[in-house]
Amino acid sequence: MTQRLFRISHFLLATVLALAGLSAQAQAQAKPDYPLGAGDAIRVQVFQNPDLTIETRVSENGSITYPLIGAVDLGGISIAAAEKKIADALQKGGFIQKPQVNIVLTQIRGNQVAVLGQVNRPGRFPLETANTRLSDMLANAGGATQGGDDVVVVSGVRNGQPFRKQIDIPSLFLSEKIQNDIVLQGGDSIYVHRAPVFYIYGEAQRPGSFRIERNMTVMQALAQGGGPTARGSEKRLRLHRKTTDGSIQQIEPQLTDPVLSDDVIYVKESIF
Repeated sequence: MTQRLFRISHFLLATVLALAGLSAQAQAQAKPDYPLGAGDAIRVQVFQNPDLTIETRVSENGSITYPLIGAVDLGGISIAAAEKKIADALQKGGFIQKPQVNIVLTQIRGNQVAVLGQVNRPGRFPLETANTRLSDMLANAGGATQGGDDVVVVSGVRNGQPFRKQIDIPSLFLSEKIQNDIVLQGGDSIYVHRAPVFYIYGEAQRPGSFRIERNMTVMQALAQGGGPTARGSEKRLRLHRKTTDGSIQQIEPQLTDPVLSDDVIYVKESIF
């Protein structure tokens, strides 16, 4: 009996300590300078106005709906700044003379980043440190797939404003410009589009579609297709290219001409 009571007491003590640890972690993360993000659950209170107490979640566009003042954009700003923003709106609207607003972060969901598109492990990943960079998150997602583009698009909210930036993936690792390897924030999205492709058909050894490598020329594209067959000729090529108005332009390309996205190369038969 004594041993059983000891086990129960030990279990209760461990539970209390675990809950205390979680509470301490939440309080540590809920600092006044914590930037609110999409998915964060918050409790908003106004001193001596219990009817204005609400529990809500920051929406995907970074806003909440608050009584009397409507939609309020809080995404990307600190808890302290969010408290001031709501207080100013209540005061300017003539609802409360000197409102004292307090925001409590009840659940952190904004400390995640969505990695989408042509990556090996798409999904949502937590920001494990305050200075997690783009290269770290791409590594978490297994990097871009073979069919993925060399450019990644990062979008989110910075200082309450929509943020979007295109970044060259190789530059993250080959360049010394660390500013390209931006620090991520909760609620950011990373998207890797499919790589641009070209098409080759006719008297080519391997007709089909192929990824366009950086600065690829017509000669390199022809090599991707295995070169011309015994009946074909590299001197008799025709290139179909879509123009800005949607029409198709037919070109007799030089082997040193660059290849653009969705170009179609036709290898003609040799005249001999």
